[in-house]
Formats: sequence, structure tokens, C-alpha cells
Amino acid sequence: MTSRIPRDSRLRLVRAQSPRADRRAGAERGTARPLTAPGAVTQQRARRPAPRPPEGTPAPGELARMARKSLADAVRLARWADASLHPGRSRAAAPDAKGGEGARGTLSTATAERAAADLSLTPDQVRADWDTARLAGLIEVHGDTARPGWRLRAWDRDDAAVLRGWVALFDAWSLAHAASRELAPALVAETVEAMPQLLTLLQLSAGPVPVPQLLDLLDQRVTELRTERCEIPYGPQPEPVDPADTPSLATLLDWALRGLSAVGALTYADGQATLTPLGSWAVWVKLEQICVAAQSPAGNIEQSAEDMLRGCARLRPNAARSEYRAWLAARPVGSAVAELLTAARGEDALLRGLAFEALRVVGAPAEAEVRAVVDETSLRPYALIWLAEQEGADPEDVHLVLTRDESTWLWVDTAAAVADHGEIHLLVRHLESAVQPTVPALLDEVRRIGHPRTVQVLVALAAAHPDPALAKAVRRAAFQVHTGGV
Repeated sequence: MTSRIPRDSRLRLVRAQSPRADRRAGAERGTARPLTAPGAVTQQRARRPAPRPPEGTPAPGELARMARKSLADAVRLARWADASLHPGRSRAAAPDAKGGEGARGTLSTATAERAAADLSLTPDQVRADWDTARLAGLIEVHGDTARPGWRLRAWDRDDAAVLRGWVALFDAWSLAHAASRELAPALVAETVEAMPQLLTLLQLSAGPVPVPQLLDLLDQRVTELRTERCEIPYGPQPEPVDPADTPSLATLLDWALRGLSAVGALTYADGQATLTPLGSWAVWVKLEQICVAAQSPAGNIEQSAEDMLRGCARLRPNAARSEYRAWLAARPVGSAVAELLTAARGEDALLRGLAFEALRVVGAPAEAEVRAVVDETSLRPYALIWLAEQEGADPEDVHLVLTRDESTWLWVDTAAAVADHGEIHLLVRHLESAVQPTVPALLDEVRRIGHPRTVQVLVALAAAHPDPALAKAVRRAAFQVHTGGV
């Protein structure tokens, strides 16, 4: 037996092509080959050519340089916090006593003043940079403590991480540049929902667009949104609001354009708006995501998470990841993550492993939800490995975050997936991946951890194993678990 456990329920043991392919695949996060059910799809569908950004778009390295420049102040503050406050070990992000409920993640007054003095900034500038760093994933807040985000660690060497951080800020522009409290939340929400259409116009125009033209489009889009909702009021109605007391769309558009300008997505001056190269590229990326969602490779985009995962179980890794991306692109991140975790809680161990593969495609935005399920026995090993990967652990060493019992639980859960969906020889090969040095030691620990599928797994293993003596020992262990014996 080897001392290495499977990366998750999908195992490296199903990679039968070659040791070299196994090592190459294992070196990449989230690239484990899915369990191959009988009759699994062995070839990918024809793939659409890799899209190219619009002509004139700077190279990724140049875009990353722009993003680094745009986020330089936030990075400076994040590094100050890392060096001076040791986020994650002290209360670097304790809620401000004046912030009251809901202020989680904001800097305390004392910390903001200390940072302002050290960095020659005002406390307001420090707070603004802190919020930007959080939204860009440079700082991660957990409860009332903060720690450096993985993007901060990779900032100087990973252009892709930098661009993902900037896009995260771009997506959260309405939080980075919050609307005035004098503006009605419903009107602000309508404006935020309408902005993608305006950004698309700016991107397609590839140049300055007059504000009156944007205002006209905003008016049309807001009207469409209200028509789509078709809201019919019931019960007593309040007195009609004087139009003079309602903020104009021009005010809301001005706020939106200023917010997008603040994050570096566009320039806004002289009565016109123009996307920056970063903004144009980001809008193109979003449009491509919509195209991917509309061209779901295996047609699972409209399925529930469980049905989508079952469909992906018959796909090769690249095709499955394309399907995950398409399914995720068509849903809000929060609801998609919740649906995947619900599927993972079911009785099918294969779906558990596949759900966490899909969550690897989600990445950092799923961290809070994954961290919240760490105490659930059936999900704990998967969640701990997922979190270790997010924190930058070597994919070959993520198994070290598990205790011996957690490793054994994962071994049984994986075996259940193999028994239910894999080919019989894979179950025999799975025996070699256990952390225990001998079969008797494995059986002792398997009996002790109390996995609900222990009996079925042992019976299937006994039936599949060619060694009669070993099969007999495994069968005896299954009987003892079934009868409650020792």
C-alpha cells in the first residue's frame, strides 16, 4: 500500500494512460480525471475555436500591468496589514465600534488611524483602499479577523491572478463606490441591473459615447425591467410620489459612471464616457461568458446541479470543466454554490466529488460557503482539501490537511463512488491508495469510523478482489460491521 491518499472522490487511480500524464494532471489544481462509468464518453465534442479579444486589445501582460497600477494603493495597504497586523492571527478587521451591526470587515478606528500615520494617508483613504483590497480578493475577512488573500501572495508573479482580482473589483463597482443613501435602493438596483447593456454599447462603440445616448439607453432598459416584473400592487397604496422628489435617471447614471470610473473601467469627462482598455477587455470577457453559457457543450445548462453533475460524470475532464463553467455562468454565484453543496450532501458519493470539482471552477467566491460546511462529517474531507488548494497548498500535498480518520472516511466514500459508478477493477486498485500500511489495519480503521456505506463497500471489494484470502478477510469485516461485532 502507498502512503498517499486520493485527492478527492475522483482519484488519481483512474488515470490509467501513463505516469507522466498522471503527474502532469495532478500538478494542476482541479484537473483530476472523473470516475469513468461504463460507456463513458471518451472523446470530447468539437470545441469552438478559442475566442480572440477585439483588435487593439493589449496583451495580457500589458493588461496586468494596468491592473497592478490601478490597484497599487489597495495592494500597498494589504501588504501593510500583512506586515503590521498579521491578519488571521490578530483582530485586524475588527468591526468599528461606531459601525454597529453589519460592519463586519471594516477597519476599526484605531487601526485606520495607525495605517494612515504609517502610510501618510487620511483615515478615509485607508478605509477606501481597504474596501478595494477586500473586493479584489487581496484581503479576505473571516468573522472578525482578516488575512492576506491568495492573490496578494501571487501579485508580482501571476498576471492571471492580477486580472482576476481586477475583474472581481469591476464586478463589485457598485459596492466600491456606494450610492448615496438619499437614492432609493430600488432605483439603484435597477440602474445596476441595467448597466451591463450600457457597457456593451460602450464596448461595441470602441470609442467615446455621449452621455445623452447612454441616458436614453438606460431609460429604455429600466422601462423594460419594470415591464418584465409586471408588478401589480395589492392592498392600500401610498400617496403618489411627487416626480420632483424622485431622483432622475441622469443622477443615477452619473453615479454609475463615476463608480465605474473609480475602479478604472472607463473615463468619464466632457459629457461622454469611454471604456479603458481594461474595461473593454473585461466587458468582452463577460460577453464571452454569456456565449459559453449559451453553448453548453453537453446541454446541461438548464438542469439542476444534481442532474448536471450526473451528466458530467460521463465526460472527460476538459469537457466536464467546460460544462461546469457554462452552468455556473448562467447562475448567480451564491445560488449556484448553494445548489452544488446541496447535491454534495446527498447519498451519491460520486456527486460529492463532482460537486467539489465544480466548486474548484468557482474558486475563491465559494470559500465562505465551503468553509461553513467543514463541520459536516460527509463534506469535511472534501472541504478541507478544497480550502487547502485555495490557500495555495501544493496539489500533491493537500492530503496532509486531513487526519487519519478523515483520510479513511474519504477512502470509503471514494470506494462507494467506485462501487456505484466505476468499473470493478478500479475498486481493487483503489485498495492500493489507502493510507494504512496493511489490509488488516485498513479494515480496523474502516470499521471504526462508521461510514454509512462501509458494509456495501467491503462486500463489493470482497467480490471484486482476486485474492481469495484477502477477499475472505474483507468479507468477514463486512459481516462484523453489519452485525455490530468486533
